[in-house]
Amino acid sequence: MPGWITRTLREGDLTLGDGPGYSMQKTENLLEQFDQHASEAHAAIADTSDDDFQKPWSLKMGDQVVMTMSRYMSVRSTINHLSHHRGQLTVYLRELDVPIPSIYGPTADEPWGTK
Repeated sequence: MPGWITRTLREGDLTLGDGPGYSMQKTENLLEQFDQHASEAHAAIADTSDDDFQKPWSLKMGDQVVMTMSRYMSVRSTINHLSHHRGQLTVYLRELDVPIPSIYGPTADEPWGTK
């Protein structure tokens, strides 16, 4: 199943409840899926025209439309949401004394010039 961004750009809507739901998986499997979805999203964004980004996209619950926005805004919101969760993850890692990798630049754990 393609990731959220790929589905947003290639389909006109998403109906909640149609997905496979949550499953318990090993971290390695989740990272593999994330990398695959990121690669698919990159390709989908590159293949999407400006006109296609302006097409409407809807989030539905069954037959009820919960919200409608442009595909561009849906993708932008998804990227913002992923960035938010990445920030949360760095807080959790820091609390567990796990070194924080470079995200937007060096961190206290990987300062400038260490690589």
